[in-house]
Amino acid sequence: MSTLVDRPNTALLVIDVQNGVVGEAYARDAVVANIGTLVDKARAAGIDLVWIQHNSDELVRDSESWQYVPELVRRESEPLVQKAYADSFEETDLESVLAAHGIGHLFVAGAQTDECIRSTLHGAITRGYDATLVDDAHTTEDLSEYGAPSPDKVIAHTNMYWKYHTAPGRTAGTVSTGDVDFAAKYEA
Repeated sequence: MSTLVDRPNTALLVIDVQNGVVGEAYARDAVVANIGTLVDKARAAGIDLVWIQHNSDELVRDSESWQYVPELVRRESEPLVQKAYADSFEETDLESVLAAHGIGHLFVAGAQTDECIRSTLHGAITRGYDATLVDDAHTTEDLSEYGAPSPDKVIAHTNMYWKYHTAPGRTAGTVSTGDVDFAAKYEA
């Protein structure tokens, strides 16, 4: 369990599912649909949702590319964390949002697998959180022309790596959208 004191609650982090991030992403429609299912499950279970939104030269605040995809609608009551780095904790108010809600376990979904998803997972574990990657609810763009593996291999490798990741006193692992049970305890 989390090494954070008095953090019994769980949250779903929805990371960077913005038009300019996932517009050409691998299996975009299926991943966005899975994230939509997770959002519905979290709301039905009374689980906190925290939306993360990236800002950069390519994702200018209030531009079309900066906006979340139209299939996913954040409720006004759900926190929105703005970020400028891959790790959603880096120079943001994410930690204070999670602390205010007593959150010690994070489910992670969104984009991009090989950048913000991996960085946020590691950021969570190093800060004492339990972190579960939803293995069919994250995606990335195709960077194979630059020598990277194809997106399906990047996603498969990240899922395999995180499934077996461990940290003293914390749990990590993966689960598929259909198997997410926000009331269950996930063990490494």
